[in-house]
Amino acid sequence: MRHILLSLCLLLSAAFSHAEAEQDNPHVILQTNHGVIELELFQDQAPETVKNFLTYVDDGFYNNTVFHRVIRGFMIQGGGFTADLNRKTTRGPVRNESHNGLSNLQGTIAMARTSNPDSATAQFFINAVDNPMLDMRPGRMGYTVFGRVVTGMDVVTAINNVPTTMKGSHRDVPEQDVTLEKAFRKGAQ
Repeated sequence: MRHILLSLCLLLSAAFSHAEAEQDNPHVILQTNHGVIELELFQDQAPETVKNFLTYVDDGFYNNTVFHRVIRGFMIQGGGFTADLNRKTTRGPVRNESHNGLSNLQGTIAMARTSNPDSATAQFFINAVDNPMLDMRPGRMGYTVFGRVVTGMDVVTAINNVPTTMKGSHRDVPEQDVTLEKAFRKGAQ
């Protein structure tokens, strides 16, 4: 009986520690024209990336941008273009933190980048499925995971299933705009 009580106490302690850590992490609300997505950001594992993302959030940079790239069964990408697909001016790039041990699993948010690992600025993507091929491997940097969807995965799925087309030089663009109307820290609204 004593072992059972000790095990139960340890389990409860671990659960409370996890809940406290989650409360300490910043949460961001993405209000889209398809519904609301709430993100928890992992500031301990990806401090530079989270700081960068929150700066864009606090500055209102993401407001009235679009998810400009949607690949069904893969991911949804946004954070860099207006509805007419004009690229927004960004700050300098952030250092790649894909060595943080986090994986591109379904519902995680990661930074988009070019072939240069340290080129991420404002664009991000939410993994619609598990995408471990985007993780860091020996000899190759990955895509920095810096948070996860807490609520609104149904919204991510709905966006991931919208019909897409080609617009100018852009492929996989939603036929109807998928707008990120507003991004803000939870509790700041």
